Amino acid sequence: MSSSKQKEREDDIIDASASSDHEDEHSSGSDNDAPEDVASPSTSTQKKKKKKKSKVAKALNALRGKTDIPQELVDRVLDQVKAEGAAGSAEANQVNVREALEQLKIMDVVKGKAGVGGINKKDMGEHKFWATQPVPQLGEGPPLDDGYIEPSVPREEVRQEPYPLPKDFEWSTLDIDDPKQNKEVYDLLSLNYVEDDEASFRFQYSSEFLQWALKPPGYHKEWHIGVRVSSNKKLVAFISGVPMILRVRGHQFPVAEINYMCVHKKLRSKRLAPVLIKEVTRQVHLKGIFQAIYTGGIVIPTPVSVCRYHHRLVNIPKLIDIKFCYVPRNMTLARMIRVNKVPSTFSTRGLRQMEEKDVEQVADLFTRYMKRFEMVPLYDVDEVRHQFMSGIGTGAVGDGGPGRRVGQVTWTYVVEDPDTHKITDFFSFYSLPSTVINNTKNPILEAAYLFYYASETAFNADAEESGELKKRLEAVIGDAIVVASEAKFDVFNALTLMDNVPILQDLKFGLGDGMLNFYLYNWRTAPLAGMKSEGGVEPGKGVGVVML
Repeated sequence: MSSSKQKEREDDIIDASASSDHEDEHSSGSDNDAPEDVASPSTSTQKKKKKKKSKVAKALNALRGKTDIPQELVDRVLDQVKAEGAAGSAEANQVNVREALEQLKIMDVVKGKAGVGGINKKDMGEHKFWATQPVPQLGEGPPLDDGYIEPSVPREEVRQEPYPLPKDFEWSTLDIDDPKQNKEVYDLLSLNYVEDDEASFRFQYSSEFLQWALKPPGYHKEWHIGVRVSSNKKLVAFISGVPMILRVRGHQFPVAEINYMCVHKKLRSKRLAPVLIKEVTRQVHLKGIFQAIYTGGIVIPTPVSVCRYHHRLVNIPKLIDIKFCYVPRNMTLARMIRVNKVPSTFSTRGLRQMEEKDVEQVADLFTRYMKRFEMVPLYDVDEVRHQFMSGIGTGAVGDGGPGRRVGQVTWTYVVEDPDTHKITDFFSFYSLPSTVINNTKNPILEAAYLFYYASETAFNADAEESGELKKRLEAVIGDAIVVASEAKFDVFNALTLMDNVPILQDLKFGLGDGMLNFYLYNWRTAPLAGMKSEGGVEPGKGVGVVML
């Protein structure tokens, strides 16, 4: 893009008489995911940028069925599957890997933030910003001991003034309780946050979702940071943090969970993202916290774990209409629908929606169950109540549509033993829809994401070795898919973390090509088992944190 055209785009935003955000729906920024701004230096020539775009288009067109799936991609995926030794890897071959790639359009946006075949993976030499930060650098190797990289400092030694912004911009603290400001964040994310590279899908965060995600117990309003245009006060960038107590192996410490970094598409050249990160870091330090956790699809220094996405198709006709997936060559549409049909009844006796009276039992079960994983959040009773109950919406089930309350974000069910009235299991999932851009027939993709779960079965002798836990989780999580189907979700998504890996294939989840990288700020630890085993720990069991 020429400098004059870029300047025109920036002036459109800075000018108080600029056109409305509605027009942005058809605009195309050079970056689709805000974190790219940190990792990607500005390109000096138009020729260089065009070359990059052509590679992106070629790779994505292949996965969209416009050309054959490249043999190189099939070989790479097959090699990874075999190397990981995950569920179903023994049966994997070039034919079924190719069919899986053709069947699923592995979108960045379906929580994805991740590229296809490595197209979003940046040259590590370009990460000049991260070279200045207290994060493990490439080539360091695993640490001898877990611990901080830079020591904590007293509050008075933390920078007291905000970092300077480019001319024409100013800092703003967002009040998520204020409907007007909540909508500003919603509008910014809805039009400029994560989308796929061909601008077909984009996350659609609701006001209720933002309230749930950004206001856990003890949250700090100062960690909801925006950037506005000074002249017209238009919100053009955002980043957030929420507090969490994290356990990493044998250490537990307070962290900030950093999320929703977003820069307006037309301002990506302003390099606002590094300043956003530095400013939220400053605000976190002012609260006496010096560690953070965050995720991303791009690779920056240095992931502590990598998980892979899997997708359980539910509403096949709609998913095909919006080009989320395709009918494989050796299958008819009717057979594809039949194979993926979701049961209409629960398989778990005593399953019901979670109620206030269950909070303490669920908190106890959750705490004990999560001890089985190496990196997990530590929730007290109030945090359990917030995570699993505060997003259930208002009114009765059905008031917000089939299987839904008005404004419902989370679904949490418990299994109650009818004799002892003890809670033996629970599961939860949350709703994060995406806008299907330029599709008037089906404008919204309804996606459910597996959240946290637990089962007393895990504590039975030899429960894992005998397959007893796997069988129980298949029944419980299978019922979660039934609930999602009744609530008219189109797809159910899960990552290779916690105890997911052994159950995904039998529950008919398709292998995704999207990766989610987990990062720790100012903390060193050896790699954690995500999509593959690490240090003798089975796949998934290193990661017990579900990032929203």
